Amino acid sequence: MLEKTTRINYLFDFYHALLTPKQRNYMALYYLDDLSLGEIAEQYEVSRQAVYDNIKRTESMLDEYEEKLGLLEKYQQRNQLLTDFRQLAEKQSDKEKLLNLINRIEKLD
Repeated sequence: MLEKTTRINYLFDFYHALLTPKQRNYMALYYLDDLSLGEIAEQYEVSRQAVYDNIKRTESMLDEYEEKLGLLEKYQQRNQLLTDFRQLAEKQSDKEKLLNLINRIEKLD
């Protein structure tokens, strides 16, 4: 569950501008502020089921955006490459490997 929540939070960070204000609000309250479905429903004067359906649809949309645009995947790849780059730079033993990592980072964008 924590892994899913973390993934959704990342997706929300990358794609929140593509959501409607209501979707952004529901997702922020549920995932960032940790409000329950009932609390959100009460705040917006809708049913708990309406909030649940909206959040599930929004999660699906975020997954679709990621499938098409891949911003989270590129972010994770970039972080891994930078970690590899740092480790290699500390050794300063293989210039060719260092240049290869730099080229891979440049190709991500």
